[in-house]
Amino acid sequence: MFARTERLLLRPGWAEDAPALHRAICDEGIVRNLASAPWPYRPEDAIAFLATERQPQEPAMLVFRRTSADPELIGSVGFGRRPDGELEFGYWIARSQWGRGYATEAGRAAVEMARKSLRLTKLNAGHFVDNPASGRVLQKLGFKSTGRTASRYSAGRNAIAPCNLFELDLSGTDADVAPECELAMMAA
Repeated sequence: MFARTERLLLRPGWAEDAPALHRAICDEGIVRNLASAPWPYRPEDAIAFLATERQPQEPAMLVFRRTSADPELIGSVGFGRRPDGELEFGYWIARSQWGRGYATEAGRAAVEMARKSLRLTKLNAGHFVDNPASGRVLQKLGFKSTGRTASRYSAGRNAIAPCNLFELDLSGTDADVAPECELAMMAA
């Protein structure tokens, strides 16, 4: 799947993206807030992530900041399965790009993909309790707290940590999450 927003391009990752992916994510402050990325994050981890075969209903996309030159890889957004089998929305943005609204912009495009292309009626998400900024992004995207906290494994921490759980109802027709997105949804 592909999407283009005002400032971003979302697309599947390709093998040649591995060096840029490694540079963008190789930060313990990012990896510790992800469930499956290990720390330390090695170049071969980027290669393995990009080579992972994905189900059509579980796309993972790299997030590129559009520039006057080549786009710059600044993060990732997508969907995966939680340990309980539920589909979960997740994302990360490179530290140098924090505070610029990129997570929310990429998230809006991904939520629209979930609604319009994947035809999902509900999305789950979560954030580790010690990462409240991620919770604020989820709220901006329309996710609502379930009021539950679950123990979740973080490969980056190599430990279990408490995670606040969120849900987003996609079945309503009154929520136009991303009117500014120009979506080009194609099978990857």
